[in-house]
Amino acid sequence: MNIMLIDDNKIDLFVNQKIIERLSTGCDIRAFTSACSAINFLKILEDEGAYPTMFVPDVILLDINMPEMDGFQFLEAFDELSGIDKKSIRIYMLSSSTSPQDVEKIEESNSCIGLIDKPLKTYIVEEILEEFRPYLKQFDAEAEDINLVGCKQSIKVK
Repeated sequence: MNIMLIDDNKIDLFVNQKIIERLSTGCDIRAFTSACSAINFLKILEDEGAYPTMFVPDVILLDINMPEMDGFQFLEAFDELSGIDKKSIRIYMLSSSTSPQDVEKIEESNSCIGLIDKPLKTYIVEEILEEFRPYLKQFDAEAEDINLVGCKQSIKVK
């Protein structure tokens, strides 16, 4: 699972990354301190032929209040992207305030699926990871020993 973190506060980025890493070792995390650099990274992905194995986020955790380009401006730029499967990317906005105007904008957004209060909490990350559990289950050693899958027919039982 690929997670993109976008926040101008480097401490928040660090803490959020450590929370995710502690809960899931199978996540690839990319952190950006500006929405502009994150959207520029996504624009590179539009050229699929040149970068077929590049990091494509499954989840984006996006701060609302940032200089230069805020979270809502990022969503507008994201909606203009055409070369990536935007419907498969789940975007959550992060905010330390729950302004009614921000909540309304998030509800009207086609790209953003929810608002998460800062600071990011462990149980919220667990809920996000749980949404991807069917995908992650194939890599979960506790779910089934993947080394034995398909071998049962070759084992002779007396």
